[in-house]
Amino acid sequence: MDIKISEIAELINGVVIGDKNITINNLARIQDAKKGELTFLYLSSYEKFLKTTQASAIITSEKFISKRKDITILKVKDPDKAFVKVIEKYFTPEFKFSGIDKTAFVDDKSQLGKNVTIGKNVVISAGCKIGDNSKILHNTVILENVIIGNETLIYPNVSVRENSIIGNRVIIHSGTVVGSDGFGFNPDEKGVYHKVPQIGNVVIEDDVELGSNVSIDRAAIGSTIIKKGVKIDNLVQIAHNVTIGENTVIASQTGISGSTKIGNNCILAGQVGIVGHIEIDDNVIIMAKSGIPKSIIKPGKYFGYPAKELSTALRLEAHIRNLPNYSDKIKNLEKELEFLKKELFKKNS
Repeated sequence: MDIKISEIAELINGVVIGDKNITINNLARIQDAKKGELTFLYLSSYEKFLKTTQASAIITSEKFISKRKDITILKVKDPDKAFVKVIEKYFTPEFKFSGIDKTAFVDDKSQLGKNVTIGKNVVISAGCKIGDNSKILHNTVILENVIIGNETLIYPNVSVRENSIIGNRVIIHSGTVVGSDGFGFNPDEKGVYHKVPQIGNVVIEDDVELGSNVSIDRAAIGSTIIKKGVKIDNLVQIAHNVTIGENTVIASQTGISGSTKIGNNCILAGQVGIVGHIEIDDNVIIMAKSGIPKSIIKPGKYFGYPAKELSTALRLEAHIRNLPNYSDKIKNLEKELEFLKKELFKKNS
């Protein structure tokens, strides 16, 4: 597929510097791009690849000045967002199959909307409701009384447990489990643990995306809630009765313990650990590998274990790195003090 640069410029509202008549047939990273391919540049750390890239065209910021006259430049306000538009328009793969595959099982007591696609070996149990234009791909299991909204895409090997509610335009990637039992056990007088029944459900609101191998536990009572616009990376654990606020982003290997409430517009970086029964305020950013042992009631950036406001955490980290120097200085000061004591004793003797 050959696409004219002038057509792409019109799509992303870009200004073309260079040859407006060239065409591109693929997208690539700037360090890998070859002739006929389009790339983008918005981080200064990638400018080092400008000397060697073979890309035919680059989407860049309005302020960018190129020294390569052999590459066509498309200047836009937000290069990363413009690049996404190009992907969505020209390079997003379309599913080739439609309808219900003959190997799928759909219970007669389920309700399917219009234009629903169901792939191989999908199981949809009794009482499920699936909205229009939803796509449920191969080997997915959906248990009883699940409600799925319109235009939802569920990739292969997903399990959705009973009574879950999934909103519109939700994307769930392979290996994810929605509604597994919460981690609830009580010890008896002999220290033997007994399972506490988990009788709640999971509610996933509109425009949520769940990465692969995400585990979202059903509530013990009530609901575990993932609110509108949340984006969750691979390998994230969300325990029972957790609430994730709107438009919050959670990166890989983060774990959130039971009954914790995360606010709106938060960012949780990779490998963050959060204890149970606390609250995180809106607009909080938690840096990678941080541990949160208590509620955060003030917006801002936090880092470390236990997590502190970023500026404080960085100062403490600097002091920790300087501990060997501090130790040497203290030893030298102790020697000088001992010497002065001796001199003072001689003088007063």
